[in-house]
Amino acid sequence: MEQLWAPWRLAYVTDPGQKPAGGGCFVCRAAAATPADDRANLVVHRTARSVAVLNRFPYNNGHLLVCPRDHKAGLDDLSPEDLLDLQLVLRRLAAALGKLMAPDGFNVGLNLGAAAGAGLPGHLHWHLVPRWAGDTNFMPVLAGANVIPQALDALYDLLTRELGG
Repeated sequence: MEQLWAPWRLAYVTDPGQKPAGGGCFVCRAAAATPADDRANLVVHRTARSVAVLNRFPYNNGHLLVCPRDHKAGLDDLSPEDLLDLQLVLRRLAAALGKLMAPDGFNVGLNLGAAAGAGLPGHLHWHLVPRWAGDTNFMPVLAGANVIPQALDALYDLLTRELGG
């Protein structure tokens, strides 16, 4: 029998409600850190108004979170300039992932509030998830696990190189 190893997911599987290391909002910590710490915080892109990070517990390979730099919980909290920046960043990241990974499509989603599934309900963030035809298989249904074929470090290197970071 072939083994599929994903040890980095153990923290999520054993305690999905865990707080990020260091407590508080991991997006705020990543946004406030210096660009020299971007790799440690999985920040692949930043602008004056937004930050994009690799999802530490991805639904699929290439899963990114695109967030305002400021801790804002709702769409009404964003200025028109914030909204435009976030959408332009989503477009740029989708193009970069499209070039690097050749997905068949993307899921772009926003969960507003804990009742809607937001795992970080206090800090608004869009999910950008590459999808491939047939990427849903028996593993999530029977084993309750997703198989991600690429390490976060490898994805970080590819994406930051593509984005010029």
